Amino acid sequence: MDRLLTMRVFQSVADEGGFSAAARKLDMSVPTVTRLVADLEQHLGTRLLQRTTRSVTLTEAGEAYLERVRGILSDVDDAFSMAQAHTAELSGTVRLLMPPVFAEHMLAPLINEFHQRYPHVVIDVFVESATEAAHGEYDITFLSAAEGYNANVIARPIVSTYGLACASPQYLEQHGTPLHPSDLAQHQMLLRRSSVTRGDVLHMHRIDNPQDDVPVLVKPLLVANHTGTLLRATLDGAGISTQPLDLIARHLKAGSLRHVLPDWTSGIFTLYATLPSRKFTPVRVRAFLDFLVEHSRHNLPQKVVFDVPTLPLTQ
Repeated sequence: MDRLLTMRVFQSVADEGGFSAAARKLDMSVPTVTRLVADLEQHLGTRLLQRTTRSVTLTEAGEAYLERVRGILSDVDDAFSMAQAHTAELSGTVRLLMPPVFAEHMLAPLINEFHQRYPHVVIDVFVESATEAAHGEYDITFLSAAEGYNANVIARPIVSTYGLACASPQYLEQHGTPLHPSDLAQHQMLLRRSSVTRGDVLHMHRIDNPQDDVPVLVKPLLVANHTGTLLRATLDGAGISTQPLDLIARHLKAGSLRHVLPDWTSGIFTLYATLPSRKFTPVRVRAFLDFLVEHSRHNLPQKVVFDVPTLPLTQ
């Protein structure tokens, strides 16, 4: 008897909540599904499912076995994908969870080029800030974290970048250009809401000496938990904000934003791609990650901000 087949049938019965539903999903007859599950139970010497006239539920042994079966079948499918990588054209869906600002400014501009390279891969993105519970529900969950981030997940750094103070030319012409972080106390500030620092204090650090911390007490014009909102307000001349270099590089190049306080940064931040805890990663997922890393580095034009050193990228 094909044990992988019996495992798949058992998993389907558990997921679909019954033999009939599983038979429809697998395009099998109900008697065949019933026989395969019974054979698996006989092979294991234990009952996996509790059957009644109204429902099918997992026994305690069934719950423990199902958890292991999911991992085994996932590894088998991934191993098959890896073996086929050199002979089969990449296809399928890559499911992403990505913060709104990165989805709009980093992912969206790359979709057409990625499609040209991999025309049979579909990108299915859910735009929302990641939570701890989300890890493992998607092929890739993206999150942005400060330097030194450490979590109990499989995380691949995509790009590290400085937080830079910036403003529109119109704002600077009207209000002047700050020369030292302490000058920000006299400016209209647009701040990102933080759960770990005061909402009216902005911390700036010297780029050549990150330990040199200057906290500035400011009176913010706007506080928001959405980077895109702060960026839009900055572009429209509402005030000064700190933004990731990779996000504002094209605006600096176009002249719609200007970098102020060139010797200072609000911190070093890294965009991480976190992966489910499994042994194999589907080839289409690895291809997407490699593509994103390649283009993220190319989209950081250091020639735009001459005084910002290049950060090493760890992969």
